[in-house]
Amino acid sequence: MSGESLAKQANALAGDLTRPDPRIYWLDLAATSLAVYASLWFAVTARNPALALVSAVVCVLALYRGISFIHELTHLRPEQAPGFHLAWNALIGVPFLTPSLMYDGVHILHHARDRYGTARDPEYHPLGGLPPRELALFLGIALLAPLGVVLRFAIITPLSLLVPPLRRLATAKLSAMTINPGFAREDFDRANSPAWLAQEIACWLWSWTVIGLAVASLIPVRALAIAIAIYAAMAFLNQLRTAVAHVWANDGQPMKVLDQFLDTVNVPPPATLPMLWAPVGLRYHALHHLMPRVPYHNLGRAHRRLMAGLPPDSPYGQASRTELGPALADLLRRMRAAA
Repeated sequence: MSGESLAKQANALAGDLTRPDPRIYWLDLAATSLAVYASLWFAVTARNPALALVSAVVCVLALYRGISFIHELTHLRPEQAPGFHLAWNALIGVPFLTPSLMYDGVHILHHARDRYGTARDPEYHPLGGLPPRELALFLGIALLAPLGVVLRFAIITPLSLLVPPLRRLATAKLSAMTINPGFAREDFDRANSPAWLAQEIACWLWSWTVIGLAVASLIPVRALAIAIAIYAAMAFLNQLRTAVAHVWANDGQPMKVLDQFLDTVNVPPPATLPMLWAPVGLRYHALHHLMPRVPYHNLGRAHRRLMAGLPPDSPYGQASRTELGPALADLLRRMRAAA
């Protein structure tokens, strides 16, 4: 079976599930944001160490869910949920220095059939053919995310507005959530758009505000340290999920459409933990690549339809894994074999 025929079968079974429900988006964002800020408050103010630790764990998971909506934003047209992009940036993106500009115009390239798995793919790193130490580096670098976003918006942003060459460099290499170190943005006009500038300047001013309050001792050092640790843990969890989102078997050459699909991974029910470590539909990563227009709240229904309606020998079922641990163990096994 070709990738095109699999996509055709999938759309025949679940093509009616591509319409997003703005009510779900808004309710989910509101509940998630409330969970983020409430748990963060308890984490930094609780006198009971156990309560503080539990609150911090809840905050990591809630923040991870909140930031994961950045993926939905790239596939959600503004008219499908008016005001949602702005609200997400105001509630999650800017306060946590991860505005949607870091994903807009970038993630969509990962879905381009002539880019997927090649050196031009911003979200592909051939881990499957690298030695195991590369996985440790891949995961460990995520812990530096708090430092990275502060440098990007508190220092690089104001300097780049004064130094045009730095502005071009910052746009190309420091304005995208990618895992391909060789990727560089080329959409320089986007960096001068009102939406981009508003997000970038808001992040700059917010970062300076937090730094100023900390220097003035209006934000306790302990509270700031806890918030930084929560952000680092969230970034590490996302990197763990990313490590098992693909098979990472390609060597940089263009891939057939079916091979692209088989290089992606679903972690469907009955597994339950993926709702925490792969939220907002990320557990259906292979299905998302097959049907990128299906919103996150319909992916479960789409998966069930495909499992019931596709032939038993369909390659669709080959994309499923059972849980994070086994998927990570499989990646390590293949990395050791390649080494």
